[in-house]
Amino acid sequence: MCNILIFTGKGGVGKSSIAAAAAVRFAAEGRETVLVSTDMAHNIGDIFERDIGSREMQLMPHLSALELDPDSLIREEFPQAAQAIRDLTGLSGFDNVDFEQHAYLPGFENLFSLLKIESLHLSGKYDKIIVDCAPTAETLSLLKLPELLSWYLEKFFPVGRTLVRVLSPMAKHRYQVTLPDRKAMDEIERILAHLIRLQIMLKDADICRVRIVCIPEKMVLEETKRTYMYLKLYGYHVDGLFINRVLPDEADNPFMAGWKKIQEIYIEAYGQVFADIYQARLPWFPRDIRGVEGIAGLSSCLPEESAFRPAQDDQEVWEMDGEAVRLSVLLPGAEEADVSIRKSELDLFITVNDFRRCIPLPNTLRHYHIEDTWLKDDKLYVSFRKIVS
Repeated sequence: MCNILIFTGKGGVGKSSIAAAAAVRFAAEGRETVLVSTDMAHNIGDIFERDIGSREMQLMPHLSALELDPDSLIREEFPQAAQAIRDLTGLSGFDNVDFEQHAYLPGFENLFSLLKIESLHLSGKYDKIIVDCAPTAETLSLLKLPELLSWYLEKFFPVGRTLVRVLSPMAKHRYQVTLPDRKAMDEIERILAHLIRLQIMLKDADICRVRIVCIPEKMVLEETKRTYMYLKLYGYHVDGLFINRVLPDEADNPFMAGWKKIQEIYIEAYGQVFADIYQARLPWFPRDIRGVEGIAGLSSCLPEESAFRPAQDDQEVWEMDGEAVRLSVLLPGAEEADVSIRKSELDLFITVNDFRRCIPLPNTLRHYHIEDTWLKDDKLYVSFRKIVS
């Protein structure tokens, strides 16, 4: 089975280098591997000292790489999906509109990167797909997209086809705007099916796992804790933490010895916060890691793949509690003041700081209300009780 490993972390912690090292390790073991960059600041070309573009390039035996460019993907690989989105936004009636700049919502271009990753997975060419993501905020925007768009499209389709059929002649006559036709609506429906498959693929621990890269500093520790919480909010499986740039035990001067003590404080904190996943410590190399030989040196420091295992806790659990129905969702490190919950018909909206997730509720809870919510042992509990009329 082809596995997808997603590497993320705060900018500047060495995420791209570690993703590249993992790819080199798999290739050296004879596994067909592709290293994919979704970061628009693409670093893997600099690391390997090669010009890597949007097409798969072989870097060494069993290892290829590509740097995803959403504009190229739109033009060359997913033109039908792009045209359907153009039709959906009503831009088909404006010939002078630059589609690539205006035809999708902010962040929507990430969909085409995900579709490419799905295409690589389904191709059967690779044993391992290593994804070097952008820094954490952009990664979360990427990973929450399939669920978010699925929700919008599922809400749109019950009335969307009818509205388009009724309003399309009026819009074309009065405003010279062409609304989506049946072909475009069919294509959008296929996009919805893609999104559902993407969710299944990305949230299957046997297929896809996330690894977080960090360094032993306070600001990075705090962002890493939030990243882990948000990944759990969206149901992703995190199976490892790389603590990078750890100073050696033998410090040869007071400055380095003092900095080593500071690092030890945060390494211990990582150990407490991320006790349920494997933690790997990587040394601070005295020089830049460049070229295949440099990356191979870093890859030799990586732990064996068997060390990585996702936490065993179920992401979402439904239970009966007398006459009430209780849902628990993993939210490690969440603070009660940062969490808000709202039910709207058959949708439960969980907001943590600036991140919101919608969990579709079973039809049996249509006439239930939220009775109580609480946080305990890194889990959010929501209790539902039937409305008594």
